[in-house]
Amino acid sequence: MTEHNTRHKVVVIGGGYAGIVAANHLRMRTDVDITLVNPRPMFVDRVRLHQLVAGTGDATVDYGTLLGEGIELVVDSATRIDTAARVVRLASGRALDYDHVIYAVGSTAAIPSVPGAAEFAFPIAEFESAQRLRARLDELSLDAPATVVGGGPTGIETASELAEQGRSVTLVCGGSLMPSLSAPGRRYVAKWLSRHGVAVLEADTVAEVRPDAVVFANGAVRPSALTIWTTGFGVPELAAASGLRTDALGRLLTDETLTSVDDDRIVATGDAAAPSGQPLRMSCQAAGALGAQAADTVLSRVAGTEPAVINLALMGSCVSLGRRVGVRQLARKDDTAVNVYIGGRMGARIKEVTCKVAVWKIRREASKPGSLAWPKGGPRPERPASAAPVVSFP
Repeated sequence: MTEHNTRHKVVVIGGGYAGIVAANHLRMRTDVDITLVNPRPMFVDRVRLHQLVAGTGDATVDYGTLLGEGIELVVDSATRIDTAARVVRLASGRALDYDHVIYAVGSTAAIPSVPGAAEFAFPIAEFESAQRLRARLDELSLDAPATVVGGGPTGIETASELAEQGRSVTLVCGGSLMPSLSAPGRRYVAKWLSRHGVAVLEADTVAEVRPDAVVFANGAVRPSALTIWTTGFGVPELAAASGLRTDALGRLLTDETLTSVDDDRIVATGDAAAPSGQPLRMSCQAAGALGAQAADTVLSRVAGTEPAVINLALMGSCVSLGRRVGVRQLARKDDTAVNVYIGGRMGARIKEVTCKVAVWKIRREASKPGSLAWPKGGPRPERPASAAPVVSFP
């Protein structure tokens, strides 16, 4: 147990949903010095990046409105966690001393292996890539054919935003349309896309991307003045570069308290955490709760008490279809969809409220640390962290 007058230095790496909640939550103790490291000077509301692309909304929020008093924001990139020296080394050359690290680096777009995709397709998972895509769209006429690759929520939301503006859009799913939805929910989305002129190619897969076309696995070639790649996620390589064990995707391996299996001073959260090799679904729904739980783990270690294990239920998802329609898919506590959804304008309102509440909860945590609540799902199945890692995509 440390002395009463000792200050505890915590460095939070990553200022996304999980990292910023964790930083604010740490303020439950007044003897913790909190530094938040983020490569951008503003918070990126990633669930709105498709709106940034379409020009129907913003996707950034000033950190000054989100961070609680006393949190130091360092705009820089972490290049290595030096566990021996107990410092976080930054791209600028600066080194930050720590007693504990919260590893909240989030997720990125995966580098596609399809020939030509990395060169000619536009990803949308990060702010800078969304900006480049927005600029490219401004150069194209409305009737220029656009191809969106990926039948998940990002692909659907991007395709629907562009279709609502009158653009010619093809959505390539590579399997099935939004498999996390129930069958009735999928039919509803498919009907909306069809009514708005989106050509949905559910089972087709892209084998090559060219500057002006996409080539399918069956050899068919379809013109594409703009190809948008929304399938697959990766994570930054900071954990592996720091000598810490990760799963196959690069997420930091932890126990059920989100503590690194290699170093109990490092706690992971959000998309970059793989508790017991079984990561939760990548989502801002999970990130906020995991951010608070990661902070609680650190606070428990500071207090000399045993940290609690993860207790979080993921209960469905929302997807917007343009600006006026949406789908709220209901699910059980284990995140499996039931055959009930809310569509239409009510679905859109629920989606918009959900997005606003995510930011509101961050602000509330800044003003009242410890206020964040989330649905509990009971203990997760036991599985040793040393077991073979499981790779999961949203």
